Parts: sequence; C-alpha cells; structure tokens
Amino acid sequence: MSGNSDPLTPRAKLAVTAGKAVAAASRAAGRGSGSVIGGRVALKLDPDLLARLAQNLDVTLVSATNGKTTTTRLIAEALGAAGPVVSNALGANMPAGITSALAGSSDARYGVIEVDEKYLAGVARDTDPKCIALLNLSRDQLDRAAETRMLAENWREGLAGSKAVIVANADDPLVVWAASSSPNVIWVAAGQMWKDDAWSCPSCGGVMQRPGDDWFCGECGFRRPTPSWALSGDHVLDPHGSAWPIHLQLPGRANKANAASSAAVAAVFGVPPQVALERMWRVQAVAGRYDIVQFQQRDLRLLLAKNPAGWLETFSLIDPPPTPVILSVNARSADGTDTSWLWDVDYTRLSGHPICVIGDRKLDLAVRLEVANQNFQVCENLDQAVQMSPPGRIEVIANYTAFQDLRRRVGN
Repeated sequence: MSGNSDPLTPRAKLAVTAGKAVAAASRAAGRGSGSVIGGRVALKLDPDLLARLAQNLDVTLVSATNGKTTTTRLIAEALGAAGPVVSNALGANMPAGITSALAGSSDARYGVIEVDEKYLAGVARDTDPKCIALLNLSRDQLDRAAETRMLAENWREGLAGSKAVIVANADDPLVVWAASSSPNVIWVAAGQMWKDDAWSCPSCGGVMQRPGDDWFCGECGFRRPTPSWALSGDHVLDPHGSAWPIHLQLPGRANKANAASSAAVAAVFGVPPQVALERMWRVQAVAGRYDIVQFQQRDLRLLLAKNPAGWLETFSLIDPPPTPVILSVNARSADGTDTSWLWDVDYTRLSGHPICVIGDRKLDLAVRLEVANQNFQVCENLDQAVQMSPPGRIEVIANYTAFQDLRRRVGN
C-alpha cells in the first residue's frame, strides 16, 4: 500500500479537525495529551472514522497484559526501515486514543497500534490488520478486565477466521488457545515467567502439565505448538535456524522476548531480522518507562509494573541488594480499584533491598510486605522516600497512575 493518501469524506475531515482542536484545548488547559478526548469527539462526529483512517495503512495490532507499549515501540522502529510509520506510541490504546494517533499522520505507510486487551476484537474489525501480535495474558485490573480465560475467549472468537497473520507466544497457553482459531499463525517461543494463570487448560479445564519449557493438557491433548521463532539467551532464532544478536538499551529478559516477537512481526513485512534488531537499539525509554532521572540530587530509575506478572518481571531486572527500592501503588479507576493482586506477588525477591512504600494504597502494600517478612518504611510521598533511602541509584516501581504521579513530581 502506498500510504494514507486517499481523500477523506467531508464528514471525516470535519471529525479529524474537531478532534485535533479539542485535543489542543485539552493540552493548553494542562489536562494531558488530549488524545483520548480528541478521539472521542472525532468518533462522535464520524463513528466510522477509525476504519477510514486505517484503510490505506498496513496495520499491525499489538495486544497483551504486559509489554504491549514497549513492543509497539520496537515494531514501529523496526518497520521504519521499510517506510513511514504512524503509531500510538504513548499508550492511548482504546479506540478514541487510536483514532487520534492515526489522525495525526497523512503520509504513513504502516500503522503500528497498541490495543487494550478488551478492545482487540473490535479494533481488528475496524482496521483490517495485516498482522496481530499476541504476547501474553495474565490477571490485571480484575474489576475492569475480567477473568483471563474470558479475555482469551473474546480474543479467540474475535480472531476466528481472521485474514491477519497472527504472531503469538507459544509459551503462554491462554495466548495459544486464543490464537488457534486463526488459520495463519506464526509461533514465537518468547517464554513465560508468570505461570500462575496457566495451570488450568483453557480448552477443557483440565490440569496443565509443564515439564521444562513444554506444556500440555493430559486430558484433552491441547499442547504447546512448535515455534518457528525463538528467544535463545541474547539471540533471536529465525525460522531458518539463524541466530541474530539482540542489542537493546532496554533492560531485562522480558524486553528481549518483546524484541523476538517484534522481529517476527517485522519479517511479515519483509524487514530482515538483522535490520529490525539493529533498529531496536534506538529505543531508550518508552513513555517514561526505564528513564533514569535526577531528583533531590539522586538518580532514580522509573519502572512501570501494574500486576503480579509485571512486578515479577520487574523484580528480576532491578540492580541487586542493597540497592534501595521505592514501591508506589494507587487504586484509582485507571489502575483498577481491586488491590487483592498485591497478595499474588512474591516479595521475597526483594529480600536485602531497603524498601520505602508510598502511594494512595501504601498501607495495603505495607500489610502485604509485613506478612512477607520484608524490611520497609512507609513514607508520605516521594520526597520523603528519597530522603530516607540509603545511598545509590534508587529503583522506583509503580503501577499506572502512581507512575504518572511520579513522572509529574520529578518533571519527566
């Protein structure tokens, strides 16, 4: 496709103009980027606007519980080798935010779109994607997103018979079950650190057997597919058996897994793994994640993690003890108001770290850390937590709105 060059209808043009004006007014009023409210206004004026904006793009959708914003950024960087890319790089991942992002570019050839798990089927229907990347599914915002198997079932029904190439994680049983309804799937062995949402077979409800890296259901025969791409240490293995080195500025094994899935997506569009992976080096931080900032003459590394699987991955990439750690938890509507997930996290991995706890729900977290026999201090705010932290770079781990609060406080 040659890019988003076909003229929009007068109604669509009006919707785009109005949406941009409202977004600009929102920014001027200091109420954020304005992408969501701008998109809502635009879609009110033209309910088919998202489909119109996507019709001349080669679209890739990215959905998951964790890692979708980073993976979207990595794919967008990789596909930049083949032509101009438009993306919702800042993570506004529901239809309104996606519409705003696509309305901001008229010359793109590729659209790389992060999609909230609940909206994947609808956005796929509207955008007619060429590729869909499915990374993982685990418990998150239980009061909003519902139970994980229900999400997987929604994916499975929404993707049934899809013409898109599905790039899916072969190591996550829920993702495999969801993707298996599609006729064209590329399996990636991207790994699965958090397994506590994948002990029950999504197909029949039987108990999953998990010997080594394999998995299967002993009752119905549902089993791990053979991957054609794989993460192997610091390399991506392609379908021909070639090993391509991963060079990332982003930390942790999870981001290497994101890079492996991104390389598989890029290959769908003809971008060779070597080219894709080399371009991914350019990604230093994603919407503030992994940024190192100076605050009160201290270095703070900002880390976003918003559910048990995300906290587990984040604990694995922080500097070793006695590196100080600040944990911040809110439970506002954007986070999900149910904080029971805090009890699913293995806090023994923080043993030896001096811990300070802040955020709206700091006392909920304090009770959980007390039960886990961790040494910690409850602080009123970030300023006090930094003052009470011993010397050295501080790892700051926060869930969604707590992370936004932190970024505002440190001027990030």
